[in-house]
Amino acid sequence: MRIYRTFGAARLLAFGLCLLLAACKVELHSGLDQRDANEIMAILLKNGISASRSIAKDKTLTVVVEEERFAEAVDILQAHSLPREKFNDLCSVFTGEGMISSPIEDRARLICALSQELSRTISEIDGVMSARVHVVLPENDLGRSKAKPSSASVFIRHHEDAPIDKLSPQIKMLVANGIEGLVYDKVSIAMVPVISPVEIATSSNDYTTVAGLWVHTTSALRARFTIYLLVALLLAALGANGYLYWQWRLRPSRPTPSAAKHLPAE
Repeated sequence: MRIYRTFGAARLLAFGLCLLLAACKVELHSGLDQRDANEIMAILLKNGISASRSIAKDKTLTVVVEEERFAEAVDILQAHSLPREKFNDLCSVFTGEGMISSPIEDRARLICALSQELSRTISEIDGVMSARVHVVLPENDLGRSKAKPSSASVFIRHHEDAPIDKLSPQIKMLVANGIEGLVYDKVSIAMVPVISPVEIATSSNDYTTVAGLWVHTTSALRARFTIYLLVALLLAALGANGYLYWQWRLRPSRPTPSAAKHLPAE
């Protein structure tokens, strides 16, 4: 009976430890794709915030953090504009899944294909973080004496130390030659240098030692309690093993079958 009580107490402590560890995690963002989840995890870990992710039934990812550092994690993600807002582009609107496509849908898919091809080409330039090309192909009527010219606008986000400004003429020429009927002067470029966000500085006062391990001050109490529970589980397991060994030593030895034949009959 004492053995079962000992093991029951150990199981109760283990269950309490699991509940404690599970209750300390809160959901930060859900419904994320692989790219957004990786960016969030990288930023949080870079700023010293422990985070983990899990896969939902719909194959999306959920990022969880410690409850004490939830507000700090939200501030860090807002400073980095994460997770990124999702927008519907022209390609997703006109997918062409219908049986019959209209001329408007065919024209929209053509414009989308041209925009994406040029955007991908510009994105391969060293120093460019992202690029978007918006193409305007007016519908010119054959009866009109003067046709409307095509135009394009290019938006480029690049690292602040990358000399992308010097490549502006080459980029305009690339876009003009990639679209039929587009001239050099009808291409406009907007370049935005991206300044790396300032990381939140952490001083040595934000961390303390618990059993020789450096932990954040907000997690020190939980870390101590977790260590105490682990020590209690270890002591309970050692006590149970010692009790079983002591009971085994006190158990009377039974004679072997060969020795039982030579025992005097009563």
